[in-house]
Amino acid sequence: MDASEAAQRIRDGVLTSEELVQDCLERIRALEPKVQAWQFLDEEHALAQARACDERKRGGEPVGPLHGVPVGVKDIIDTADMPTENGTALHEGRTPRDDAAVVRMLRAAGAVILGKTVTTECAYFNPGKTRNPLNPEHTPGGSSSGSAAAVGAGMVPLALGSQTAGSVIRPAAFCGAYGFKPTHGLIPRTGVLALSRTLDHVGLFARSIDDLALLLEQLHGYDERDPDTRPRARIPFRSVAGEEPPLEPMFAFVKTPHWERMDPDAKEAYAELREALGKQVEEVQVFVSGNEPWDWHRTIMEAEMAANLEPLWSEGAEKLSEKLRALLERGKETRALDYQRALRRIAPTVEGFDELFMQRYDAIITPPALGTAPKGLASTGDPAFCSVWTLLGMPAITLPLMQGENGLPLGVQLIGRKGYDARLLRTARWLEKKISS
Repeated sequence: MDASEAAQRIRDGVLTSEELVQDCLERIRALEPKVQAWQFLDEEHALAQARACDERKRGGEPVGPLHGVPVGVKDIIDTADMPTENGTALHEGRTPRDDAAVVRMLRAAGAVILGKTVTTECAYFNPGKTRNPLNPEHTPGGSSSGSAAAVGAGMVPLALGSQTAGSVIRPAAFCGAYGFKPTHGLIPRTGVLALSRTLDHVGLFARSIDDLALLLEQLHGYDERDPDTRPRARIPFRSVAGEEPPLEPMFAFVKTPHWERMDPDAKEAYAELREALGKQVEEVQVFVSGNEPWDWHRTIMEAEMAANLEPLWSEGAEKLSEKLRALLERGKETRALDYQRALRRIAPTVEGFDELFMQRYDAIITPPALGTAPKGLASTGDPAFCSVWTLLGMPAITLPLMQGENGLPLGVQLIGRKGYDARLLRTARWLEKKISS
């Protein structure tokens, strides 16, 4: 049962929130020793929220679109009633005064905040305790490892994460979940650990495209404390995503300069996908300048993370991992000229992709990762197939449509035109039906 069906059953009185949350908790008890997706989980607090939802419904109060539905929240997103420790010992026991904007939106929609999911250290590359729910010897990805694993394991129908490089799309692909990174600025980041204003996105994990659309409808909007959001009319993501496209979509298959690093079975799977799409897909060369966009992303991320995490460095650099210390040291050495030059490249590159979409294509197809989840827990995988779309702020979705030779999920990533998130969901639904038929 996905979140959309659960919400409908609760509205119809066929299911209570307490029953749904209890089912989630039972599955967590069974699987958590192996998966370790949760950083904080208070069963009684979760059940108390569910009972309060049921009581409000029995009392005739209006119910929201997510009434009684449990949601996992990445542990860099502030919750006033639970710790938010950002994956670092320096914030151990930290309990914020206020909810993050997205948590307030979830509560307003009636959701139950089930608990806090594991993040890598400060949402960077140093792994947490979480394992891949489909094979615990493999990484779940990162940095939103707990959210991806919890949804992939069926512990919770929905979860929130974040992406500064590839931290939503990659773990979703590794764990067999649906993952969505919206257009930059669509979802407010107030109350989320700030790494990079230019690159930070709140992202979504779910079990279906319907669920992504349902969750996105509740979370997009304006927050005056996030300068990259703006006032806008409500967008009917669910109705647009559920429509049939007026014409069969055209896809641009983009290998990127990292294609030669792909696992052989992943290359074969994408060849089969292209064959299945036939005339609806064309290979397009767009990165004629090599790795420059990836270099811009790295320059911006390192400089802005060094500035934003300066208080942590001052408080106890010795308590940070070697990986994070090295990034912050590089960021401190970034030249202002290189940083400003990288920022200036974003807008004209986005304009170039706008022309590509306007001329012919509905979405770009590209892998979300080099292959299936790598074996071992020392790494969270390579974000190379995600970071450039994060840099450009374009919406991205990964669909669990294929498998590798090892039986683990092999996601299909679609990239949409910036600001056309609903259309991307509609195109993704068409692709899913096409491949599944």
